[in-house]
Amino acid sequence: MPSSRATPSQTIGPFYGTALPFPGGGDVAPTGHPDAITVHGRVLDGEGVPVPDALLEFWQAAPDGSLTGSPGSLHRDGARFTGFARVPTTGDGHYALRTLPPPEGAPYLALCLFVRGLPRHLFTRVYFRLPEDDALLAALAPERRDTMLAAPEPGGHRTYRFDVRLQGDAETVFLSPTRPFP
Repeated sequence: MPSSRATPSQTIGPFYGTALPFPGGGDVAPTGHPDAITVHGRVLDGEGVPVPDALLEFWQAAPDGSLTGSPGSLHRDGARFTGFARVPTTGDGHYALRTLPPPEGAPYLALCLFVRGLPRHLFTRVYFRLPEDDALLAALAPERRDTMLAAPEPGGHRTYRFDVRLQGDAETVFLSPTRPFP
């Protein structure tokens, strides 16, 4: 017989940022790699308030374009590129990821966002440049495309800013969960 009690996902949970992170989850690039970049930003709700307990998962192609990743993605050894990251937000909604630039053939990071109160996760992409031949981007209005673009930090060596806005005027473009990454 089904329970009539509310579950955490029906109230304010689930609390992704407390149970799923793992040590080194944001360190995708090998330690000391000369081409490593940092991507950071905040997750913001519709009022612009930081979301302190979100969880971001990133996937990307390896610099050679392969999509297989590396074994041991959840147990970092600091020597291999894994292609996968899982990063929680801090109390002020901030996250940080250290990775390698994506290849020309797939010039983005795929992002899956888990946020309390949302029964389904959200999908988007983080581009470092907006390629002209990308069908997904071509279907969007120019101002909407910009919500998927990481901005180089002024004076920041190989550092990019990408804020995720859940609602509002500058809401990040989210992709269909049935076909998140065409």
